[in-house]
Amino acid sequence: MIFAVAMMFVDQTIVAIAVPYIQRGIGLSLVGSQWVINGYLLALAALFALGGKVSDVVGHRRMVLIGTVGFAAASALCGLTPTGGGAEAWLVGFRVLQGVFGALLFPAALAIVVNSFAPRERGKALAIFFGVTGGLTSVGPIAGSFLLPWTWRAIFWINVPVAAIAVVLTLLARPHDERRSVPIDVRGAVLVSAGMALTVLGLQQASQWGWTSLATLGSIAAGVLVLAWFVRFELRVPDPLLDLRIFAHRGFAADNAVLFLIAACFVPLFFFASVYAQVVLDYNAGKTGLYILVIFIGFASGSQVGGRMLDRRGAKRPAVLGSALAAAGFILWGGHLHDGLGGQWYWIVMAGAGIGLALTPVSTDAVNRAPRGSYGEVTGITQTVRYVASSLGLAVLGTILIDQNRTNVTHSLTHEGVPGSIAAHVAATVNGGAAAAPKAGSNAHRFLGTVQYDFAQSTRAVYIVMAGVMAASFVVALRRMEPGIPEEVARADTGQPPPGEEPVPAPTA
Repeated sequence: MIFAVAMMFVDQTIVAIAVPYIQRGIGLSLVGSQWVINGYLLALAALFALGGKVSDVVGHRRMVLIGTVGFAAASALCGLTPTGGGAEAWLVGFRVLQGVFGALLFPAALAIVVNSFAPRERGKALAIFFGVTGGLTSVGPIAGSFLLPWTWRAIFWINVPVAAIAVVLTLLARPHDERRSVPIDVRGAVLVSAGMALTVLGLQQASQWGWTSLATLGSIAAGVLVLAWFVRFELRVPDPLLDLRIFAHRGFAADNAVLFLIAACFVPLFFFASVYAQVVLDYNAGKTGLYILVIFIGFASGSQVGGRMLDRRGAKRPAVLGSALAAAGFILWGGHLHDGLGGQWYWIVMAGAGIGLALTPVSTDAVNRAPRGSYGEVTGITQTVRYVASSLGLAVLGTILIDQNRTNVTHSLTHEGVPGSIAAHVAATVNGGAAAAPKAGSNAHRFLGTVQYDFAQSTRAVYIVMAGVMAASFVVALRRMEPGIPEEVARADTGQPPPGEEPVPAPTA
């Protein structure tokens, strides 16, 4: 299952650093460049809920195979993008298709991992799963530094051999393919997909359209209204797409609230750290990947400790301790952004370890509370929560970074005698991201040190906000999460069925 989802995690970062190469290769427009990334994430966010339910009904093993082969095929077709007028539509279209198959693949893969371990061992198992797959995100920049000089198309083709290994291993492992004989709520699927797509679209485009624009506000408002309609509809139908009554369970609701807050920092962190490393530290893609890898050293270590704490005492203690550790780590890390990596790595590891200590137990605890046979459905819910939080975090924190940096750079350069129009242009160029950073340096070579100092200060403001979010996670975990091992896990360990259910015989080989 790690091989199966590896493609998804690598693609989260490798495509972002390849955009300048793709632009030169096929004449991709600025809007097209944004949608090469946004289209993939939008499809994931919109379809996770449906993918989780379908995997429970059709079978987790079957859905993993379909998702893996489909993702690899879409990747190969991305790499075969033709040159000419239709190139942009071709690439964006197959990136969206990658997201569709990814949304079918991930809930099924995680459900197989959950089903393969006794409840008391899931913390340790999922700590390994999340630690390894999370670490694969840092492979993107490193792999890109080797593949991109050859051809940008290789970043998509690399998924094909990975998928082939995943298919062979899945067939050899033959995980149990438990299914639920319930109808799929098509109307609910349309409503949740449309609502998620509109909401995430508004959040993704807020930095381009502006937070006060009619397009941004209209998209988010329409998405929220459709999701409200979806909730009302789901509470009335006999076989809902998502059994939202599970949120009435205090433990599950608290887990998802903490998960939302952590995810609002976790995924955006890699984007902001990557841009910072390239703009301020002047790292290339390979060195940036190593910088990101330091975050994952902390994250993977914290995940292992958190998983074992979960198995012994439940999720509350690691969630509380991890949130506090991450908040402190972000504060201290933000205070050392003018140092090199040697002066930062302690605090980078501290922040990453705090997130890992909290995130893995909370995610596992939420899935542990799922009714038997609904692991895919509940995984779809938790992954939807994570992607909405990630989109919101990227949108809000990205706006803070851009506005803060525009103010800092413009003020500093005008103070040093640079005309206001040129100062504003330099600030806007730096705000364009890592790919635009060299332009900022060439346009303002004399003042490069000033620009880098101001960008570090702007990044510090983002980390301070992240520390505040993790502090909020600490409060929610401390006050709302249930202590100890959940009843569902305790019953499963003793072989007792949930109240009102007959024991389910173990599957035969």
